[in-house]
Amino acid sequence: MKTNLAVFFGCRSVEHEVSIISAVQAMRAINREKYEVIPVYVTKSGEMVTGEELLKIENYRDLPALLKAARPVTVVRENGGVYMKEQSGGVFSRKKAVRLDLAFPVVHGTNCEDGTMAGYFEFLGLPYIGCDILSAAVGMDKAVFKDVLKSAGLPVLDCVTFRAREYLTDRKGITAKITEKIGFPLIIKPINLGSSVGISKVETAAELDSAITLAASFAEDILAEHAVSALREINCSVLGDADDCTASVCEEPFMHDKILSYADKYTSGSKGGSKGMASLSRQIPADLPEEKAEEIRRLSCEIFKAIGANGVVRIDYLLDTETGKVYANEINTIPGSLAFYLWEATGLKYTDMIDRLAELAFKRERARENLTFTIDTNILSGVSFGTKGAKGSKI
Repeated sequence: MKTNLAVFFGCRSVEHEVSIISAVQAMRAINREKYEVIPVYVTKSGEMVTGEELLKIENYRDLPALLKAARPVTVVRENGGVYMKEQSGGVFSRKKAVRLDLAFPVVHGTNCEDGTMAGYFEFLGLPYIGCDILSAAVGMDKAVFKDVLKSAGLPVLDCVTFRAREYLTDRKGITAKITEKIGFPLIIKPINLGSSVGISKVETAAELDSAITLAASFAEDILAEHAVSALREINCSVLGDADDCTASVCEEPFMHDKILSYADKYTSGSKGGSKGMASLSRQIPADLPEEKAEEIRRLSCEIFKAIGANGVVRIDYLLDTETGKVYANEINTIPGSLAFYLWEATGLKYTDMIDRLAELAFKRERARENLTFTIDTNILSGVSFGTKGAKGSKI
């Protein structure tokens, strides 16, 4: 019997379109002999729809027509299971309900990858692929991620964090703090976004205000960190859980500007439309001494375990070619294209990687079934508010 696998994608995020690309790629790679693929597209306004039309990337060129053809649905828990129900049907038709066995979130950015989607599945009691609420939230917040890694003795750059409102009321003070602690050149970025959205490299104090203004247009919390001048960016993926994880080969993405931009990641090197992170100009494996590649692979597994990750992640590093030091830059708990290209280069087919992700999700669910979430108590047996509200209550 096939597993009903619901692939959730889209959502209210600035990385909405990237999620669509990654999800369609994933749905094409899923083994249809094992899984019944159920696409669940979450619109930018938060509605959920399903339908076979969602499986073709070409259909998203005319989104109004696609949404008209798709069927609105909702997901509910009842009778001990989780079901996707159609919200409306014809006059003489019955609303369809499909039991969901497993959720596969292929989402990017705030309001989804940051633990929000994991929390939704936890609330429903639906097994899901990927990081749990806490590890997803830590991975999304760049400042918290740095703090966790520092506590674990893992290498990250120092930073200054501040709120956009703080900057508006004390520009001089925030500027002085950044200048004194970080210096130039530096990077300004939103704390909780991915895909290089809102990030700027700042060479002088004169450029600082415009960079902060850009970041503040995407997020309330902002981070400033030193920009490594003699820089090589190296990425590595990890697959597994806290018990057993493996690192992929390393890659070196190539950028066309001062930083690896959104355009570099998702539109460069692609013909006939973006293929997500798989379209990025890159070298796989990265041209690194074997000992340096092994250092990065070892660090990747340590970072994966430090935040309690699960499933597949991609960790982006900054390699200072002058000192040879490697710094963890950020972790993508649901990486663009799910880093399948790194695993294919490591010897694991995309279809097999998705099988492994499903196994990890069910393993975690089995472990949770052994936990206690309720206790027997008679606390309610003696509670009575009476006709005057809580007056006289014994609690």
